[in-house]
Amino acid sequence: MAIGTVVLVHGAFADGSCWAKVIPLLTKRGLKALAVQNPLSSLADDVTAVHRVVDVQKGPVLMAGHSWGGAVITEAGNHPAVKGLVYVAAGAPDGGQSFDEWWKPYPPAPGAAEIKAYGEGYVALTPAGVRKHFVQDIPADEADIVYATQGPLAVRCFGDKISAAAWRSKPSWYVVAAHDETIPPAVQRDSAKKMGAETLVLESSHVPMLSQPDAVAEVIARAAASN
Repeated sequence: MAIGTVVLVHGAFADGSCWAKVIPLLTKRGLKALAVQNPLSSLADDVTAVHRVVDVQKGPVLMAGHSWGGAVITEAGNHPAVKGLVYVAAGAPDGGQSFDEWWKPYPPAPGAAEIKAYGEGYVALTPAGVRKHFVQDIPADEADIVYATQGPLAVRCFGDKISAAAWRSKPSWYVVAAHDETIPPAVQRDSAKKMGAETLVLESSHVPMLSQPDAVAEVIARAAASN
């Protein structure tokens, strides 16, 4: 059965609206696109939120994850309905590995300095962090919406470990953001190679789904059609 549904998973310092430009493009291609609203309170909580969406769909599903959402789909993608995974400037830890362990060998990206405490146990990006290092290639008024709608992240999330990496058993695609100042492009490239993922490199910030939505939608649509 062909894939007709795409489940879109946002990352840290974001919410489901980060997929707003991609959703109509997928709809025009005949795909049902649904954006999960992750609580960003733990890996397990986010996986539960994703599975809640997947469980009520009919037929096979493609998952796409951005940033921290890549770690989420790496775990949640083990769901039997999921037939493929698309990583968009996203984390891709291996089994037994946390997000922090995944990117620890690489020099921190400039945006890391703009992650600040946001209440007990949570962190968020500053306005300067969003504008200069997260979404630096979209208009300022759009950047301010990203800041205003961001979901603060529980610090524990980046320490939660993947049980089994779904990309080891399912087809994967990876969109590398060449000018990413949030997740180092080097770790993205190396991960895509390790995964054996079909890879597209875009000259974009950390949010190619906002700055180059047509290219991201095309990758997702092609992944859905290949199954």
